[in-house]
Amino acid sequence: METVNTAQQPIQVVVAKSEKSIGLAVVLTAIFGPLGLFYSSIIGGFVMLAVSFVVGLITLGFGLIVTWPTCIFWAYMATKRYNAKLAADSVAM
Repeated sequence: METVNTAQQPIQVVVAKSEKSIGLAVVLTAIFGPLGLFYSSIIGGFVMLAVSFVVGLITLGFGLIVTWPTCIFWAYMATKRYNAKLAADSVAM
């Protein structure tokens, strides 16, 4: 007589995330400013969108000379941090 193993095997779920491109993040942010920052950081995009709007209104647009490069730097750092965290998480597994 044959015995049947009715025990269920646990289901393994693998979540694969790809790295974000630092070059693409910088180019998108250089072209679109705070809107391009959304590729790298959602929170950063909202923050810099609000800051750029307020600074742009107060300075009649001249303040964007400061906020635009700030957005580019933020995009670079956020993407670099995202990729480093992704690499650290994959090593920990």
